[in-house]
Amino acid sequence: MQCIALKIDVDTCRGALVGVPALVDVLQRHAAGATFFCALGPDRSGRQTRAESLVAHYGVGTRLRGVLLPAPEIGRRAADTLRHARDAGFELAIHGWDRARWENLAPVAENAWVETEMARAGKRFEELFGEPAFAHGAAGWRSNRHALRLTQRLGFCYASDCRGQFPFIPVIDGETVCCPQLPTTLPTLDERLAQRATSPEEAGEQLLAASDSVAGDHVFTLRAELEGMKYLDVFEHLIGGWLARGYRLIALRDLLGTRNIAQLPRHNVVFGTLPGRAGLRMLQGPPFLREGVSVVGEGE
Repeated sequence: MQCIALKIDVDTCRGALVGVPALVDVLQRHAAGATFFCALGPDRSGRQTRAESLVAHYGVGTRLRGVLLPAPEIGRRAADTLRHARDAGFELAIHGWDRARWENLAPVAENAWVETEMARAGKRFEELFGEPAFAHGAAGWRSNRHALRLTQRLGFCYASDCRGQFPFIPVIDGETVCCPQLPTTLPTLDERLAQRATSPEEAGEQLLAASDSVAGDHVFTLRAELEGMKYLDVFEHLIGGWLARGYRLIALRDLLGTRNIAQLPRHNVVFGTLPGRAGLRMLQGPPFLREGVSVVGEGE
């Protein structure tokens, strides 16, 4: 049976407080699994570039966070809500610390800044849930070489930092990073709305068609701020459509559990553009075939 792993990005304080409980309710009613990737630091969404397709869907209050309105710390303000999602059986993972700054700076950031951001998110996660995070999902699929290498050094079981076609072991600049990547394989709702769809309902139908167009399992990224709020009905229609087609809706950890990690293919990661999104994003590149590749962390 084919699977669709649901990757839910929690980008903002309002998304955590309002969107997460709504999504938990819908997912439980349909017996669907999912992984919530949560930004845990200050909500400075007002500093996010206006070229982002997602920004247009934010409410006025969120668009002013960190500019004219205070920037509440999501991991503190929404602690009870996030713990409720965990207690309901859903997987929780790290989506970064200061999510807006990460999207703006990560591709060119210095190593020390990247380490500090990831360490802060990891520390807050452990304070919230009493255990270390097992997975990382870079905000906006924005990352760099050092951040990718840190997914191994920090002990993550897997990461979902990029866009691609199927799970793989990433290679960057000739080095293998021994932390599997589970890339987002389907377009997102906001991308479809920005590019082709004339209505949210049409966008949903396009996503159902996209999931049928390529055989195999998929990872679908949704947002607590969109599918958990304004487009909750569209998301529930998507769930019904996938279930009617025979898909299992699962968490990313369950998708990883169906794979033999030792046999995952090695692929280069590359940086390129995505329609409707500004700046470079991490993408699954071509297979890496060269023998004798070094492994990150060895001899360092």
